[in-house]
Parts: sequence; C-alpha cells; structure tokens
Amino acid sequence: MNKYLNFLKIRRSIRSFKDKKIPKKALEEIVDAARFAVTARNIQPWEFVVVTDKNTLNRLAELAENGKFLSQAAACIAVFSIDTKYFLEDGSAATCNILLAATALGIGSCWIAGDKKPYAPQVSSLLNASGSMKLISLVALGYPQEKKAFVRAPKKELKMLLHWEKF
Repeated sequence: MNKYLNFLKIRRSIRSFKDKKIPKKALEEIVDAARFAVTARNIQPWEFVVVTDKNTLNRLAELAENGKFLSQAAACIAVFSIDTKYFLEDGSAATCNILLAATALGIGSCWIAGDKKPYAPQVSSLLNASGSMKLISLVALGYPQEKKAFVRAPKKELKMLLHWEKF
C-alpha cells in the first residue's frame, strides 16, 4: 500500500498523551503541511496559533466542552480563518492536513470543533485573534499513551458507501 494512503487509513483520534514535548521543528512541519491544503480560489484564508504553554492549554481545556484532554496535550494548533465565502471548507482542509502530518510524524492528534461553538469567542480572545478571524478548529497534539494508537480503527466497508453513476 502507498505510504501516504496508509497514513489516511491508520489516523485516528488520540485523547491520551504522554508527558513529552513535541520538538518545535515538528510543530513547524505540521503547520507547513497545513498551509498546502486545498483552498477555494487559492485565497489561503487561514492562520495558525501553536500553543505549548501549559497554562494556556489548561484554559483551552476548560473552555472546550469536548476538549478536556487538551490539558494533557503537549501542544494545540488553533486554526483560524478570515471570513471568506468558503472559510469553513478551507479551514477544515487545513485541519485535515494537520491531522495527517501529525500521524506521519508519529504524533497523536484529535480535532476539536471550533466554528459555531459557544466557546469560540473566548478562545479567540484568549489567543488574541482579531475580531475578523473565525475559529475553525483546535487540534490537540501529543505522543500517544496507547501502544495501538496508529492501528486502523473500524470503518464501514467500501461497498456500503460507494455508488457508481447514481445512488
């Protein structure tokens, strides 16, 4: 199997992390991969905030109702976008690239929703984002606690989802 396609198939959400820092170079590589995401009209409306400060990670964990595990993460990448027609699609594509790049580097990740969440304005304020920026996602990052972290998760069979020409 193609190495890249394998990353797509073994990536899974990780919510339990070792107490181990992620090198700055690895975090930069992950964000660099995000900036190569597909984008409508090549607008590239995204900006990224990498958070490694434990106090800030703890505050993000308090704010994000489904992201309490951020307090254990080594880092979090907050994906923001300017408010364009396709901000959510573009920011989501960048988020996917973050998840896959992390997997390629042996780093666990978990996507935590941002857009439309009641805590989005508080996260934006905490991270000093301008009022015109929209929070797309928070991505928790860290080295997985579980030994089976990069083992394929159960998925529906292709034949259940694939249709040719029409439904």
